[in-house]
Amino acid sequence: MTGPAAAAAARTSGRVPDRTEAPARTAGAAGATADAATMAALRFEAPHRVVLARVPRPAPPGPDAVTVRTSLVGLCGTDLELLHGTAAYLRDGRARFPLVPGHEWCGTVAEVGRAVTEFAPGDRVVGHTMVHCGLCRMCRRGRRPLCERLTEVGLYGRQGAAAEYVVLPERSLSRIPARVPDRAAVLTEPAVTVVAGLERSGCGLGDRVVVLGTGTIGLLAVQLAARLGESVDAVGIDPAGRRLALRCGARRALSPEQARAAGPGRYALAVEASGAAPAFALGLDLLEPGGRLVVIGVAGGPCPGFDPGRLALRGLEVIGVRHGLDHYDRTLRLFRDGVLTAEPLIAAVLPPAAGPEAFRLLAGGRSGPPKVLLDFGRVGDAAPVPPPEGDPA
Repeated sequence: MTGPAAAAAARTSGRVPDRTEAPARTAGAAGATADAATMAALRFEAPHRVVLARVPRPAPPGPDAVTVRTSLVGLCGTDLELLHGTAAYLRDGRARFPLVPGHEWCGTVAEVGRAVTEFAPGDRVVGHTMVHCGLCRMCRRGRRPLCERLTEVGLYGRQGAAAEYVVLPERSLSRIPARVPDRAAVLTEPAVTVVAGLERSGCGLGDRVVVLGTGTIGLLAVQLAARLGESVDAVGIDPAGRRLALRCGARRALSPEQARAAGPGRYALAVEASGAAPAFALGLDLLEPGGRLVVIGVAGGPCPGFDPGRLALRGLEVIGVRHGLDHYDRTLRLFRDGVLTAEPLIAAVLPPAAGPEAFRLLAGGRSGPPKVLLDFGRVGDAAPVPPPEGDPA
């Protein structure tokens, strides 16, 4: 990568040490490694320590499983929390170091188990983050995101996709339509929760919508609400993010202070996509009587000043959305049909060797396009060379 994005990635400061382990030499158009028993993987070895390491390649897939060669991996705030050691999955013991992250990803089928019928080598696929058991009480009730034996790729219970290969059950993959490029398909995972949230809220033509947050999920919510609702406004703290929201279909893009000054009770539907606890209270304030608040962002603490009585006295509805596990295929069709678009959201595409730089970019107060991608088709590429100090970005 060259130009301003490369310079920004190289010079953004963070708490991630600049250390990688060089992968083995690759050969051939497919990038096969010299050592077939191992593969390159980005690995969190301890808090604040990320390396590109050699790890064992997965065993051949079982009867109903599929081995996928990873193409692109998207990085998000949850990955940053894992790296910094602050993620809930680490605190409650579900995850532990060392771990391979990567829960937003796409790739190409490399090998299938003998009982697999839906996929063949060469198929392009998106992997589902949540892998449900299909047998527990929640799964039998059709509430798969609340599976009692749930594991999540790259979060807990399963190796992440920030590696050359990952293995998943056939039921946890979705085929990518021919007209959807990988750079869009890799954003399916954050988009499915937006689709689930707006569906559960009943967003429709008469709804004035406000989206709180201009990160990846917020901008995807703006795009979809612009198609489904009467109008959509965006609220965010980043001026560049607000400008992106206007590009994504927002009628207006406001700071939190501007939103408060405009007065309460103006929206039928609010989407909390920032993960900031005060945004929950602001979303409630902005709703008209009988309005709905969809909570997609995951706050790290309680909401100060929240008065539960407001829910009853104003007839408000709060909808918590854990994930959109049932909406992968539908979301891929939305990318195919142009309802959702990825390009305005992508800040940089880096080789895996630039993993430390990628996390510095995430941690260093980035502004504008929120998404950083790792391209595992470039696993043999060196990390971009930082420019000399003082070079213009």
